[in-house]
Amino acid sequence: MGRTRATLILLILCCTAASAHERPGAGAVVSARPEATAAGMAMLKAGGNAFDAAAAVALALGVVEPGSSGIGGGGFFLIHLADEGRDLVIDARETAPQLAGDGAIYRRRSSIDGPQAAGVPGLLAGIERLRSRYGRLSRAAIARPAIRLAEEGFSPGARLQRMIRWRAKAMNPAARARFVGLRRIRLPALAEVLRRYAAIGTDDFYRGQTAGRLVADMKHDGGLIRAADLAAYRVVERRPVAFDWHGYRIVSAPLPSSGGLTLKMILGMVAGDDLAAMSRADRVHLLVEAMKRAYGARNRYMGDPAFVTPPDGLTAQERLAALRHTISMAHATPAAAVGAMLEPAGNGRDTTHFSVIDRDGNMVSATLSINYPFGSGYLSPSTGILLNDEMDDFATRPGRPNAYGLVQGAANAVAPGKRMLSSMSPTIIHGPERTLILGTPGGSRIISMVLLAGLRFMLHEGSPQQWIDRGRFHHQLWPDRIEYEQGALTPATIAELTRRGHRLRQIRDYGNMEAILWLRRSGEVVPLADRRGEGRGTTTSSFAPGGDATRRLDAAEAPPIFRR
Repeated sequence: MGRTRATLILLILCCTAASAHERPGAGAVVSARPEATAAGMAMLKAGGNAFDAAAAVALALGVVEPGSSGIGGGGFFLIHLADEGRDLVIDARETAPQLAGDGAIYRRRSSIDGPQAAGVPGLLAGIERLRSRYGRLSRAAIARPAIRLAEEGFSPGARLQRMIRWRAKAMNPAARARFVGLRRIRLPALAEVLRRYAAIGTDDFYRGQTAGRLVADMKHDGGLIRAADLAAYRVVERRPVAFDWHGYRIVSAPLPSSGGLTLKMILGMVAGDDLAAMSRADRVHLLVEAMKRAYGARNRYMGDPAFVTPPDGLTAQERLAALRHTISMAHATPAAAVGAMLEPAGNGRDTTHFSVIDRDGNMVSATLSINYPFGSGYLSPSTGILLNDEMDDFATRPGRPNAYGLVQGAANAVAPGKRMLSSMSPTIIHGPERTLILGTPGGSRIISMVLLAGLRFMLHEGSPQQWIDRGRFHHQLWPDRIEYEQGALTPATIAELTRRGHRLRQIRDYGNMEAILWLRRSGEVVPLADRRGEGRGTTTSSFAPGGDATRRLDAAEAPPIFRR
């Protein structure tokens, strides 16, 4: 009896110790702008959880990174509920207005520039779902940092200034007046919209004063969004794509994001290969060939699940193994033989991503977008809302590439109320002793960026910061070439890939990954900000995360707007 009691006590102590280690030693936020990171940290310090912090970050990014996201756009929130051990996705993707019809309008009008390019925004509805159902704090609390930033203004960084110069010609007069040639950007009309949201919720945006003003601007300037479109908008909670790979559990976004299924296809094709033992040329060759096949399937079969059902067995391991057998390690497969149509991608510096974790182990991986830099270029004069150009993510013009070069099929054709296909891939990878929360902007290259960083993490290659910072390469079938950053491939690797029949092209750096590593045994949390951007990671603990690109943001370093 004594031995049994001692055994029970030991088991209880072990379980207690294990559960203690399964809580992070700190909360953390990492985003593309320090002001947005500070907004999230303010929520954690005020007693909010990861979902409150994510809501505040999303609103703040829409102010200080207006060329990449905002309440005129949409996105996906992948969240992990620690107490329930459950993952889910809040789908705040835009929808096609009724007047878009079958997309015939885009044969004579642009699907990139102008108010007619905008889908019905979903981000504010997504933020409110995240806060009201899963958060602890009030709307006023999570909106306060964004309102202050919009009212008092902020200084645009070098990256934002480049985007403004690039897209200035596409902007309407209201947008140019707010963004072009200014050393400090203030957005008073947007601040008023956010104040009304804080006071009365999303009814104002989708059915109230803001909705009325936005629709009036749309009618005056040739946009397609009407009151019925806004009133009909709904967020959708979806089950993530989740699958196992060599002892890791990968959780990512489901359709209408193509990210999770495409990642599952690529990793499934190479599941039987020893990537760690391969030469650099062999590994790049194999991954590129898997990318070609997965992107071909993405283009042909994927779309809004309310309208399109992908073929049974698309990601079945038997099918993926059969696709692997079509890959020769000696020769590149010509794109024409793979059989889908894709074209060149953009440089991928728009859209935004952030990651959050709290001390309870709740997590958020969020990718938000207005599509092209500064979206449609159309700022609603009476509301200050910059509208997306997500209609270009549909197959609006058969046989013609969109802004990211994707020539897509009937599965992603325009239809009223339909969500357009996306490459946004917010992801969480759960390992035996550690978890990585990650994602990035980058158009059609998002999926391959998440793939490469995830592989480095799962294969224990390099330091955590190197998982994010190392050079990237990408292939999306057409054009039939590997695109790579400077330093991503050695001259010897390039020569060997060329010998196998690949065409290669060096391009500018792309993406802006924001990730968090949680070492579950020690409880340590390490935010990781991409060297390519201006992001900042912060923790609530006293230890400083490693890496030059990421360091703790002390209270004294926070922007003055958060030191009151």
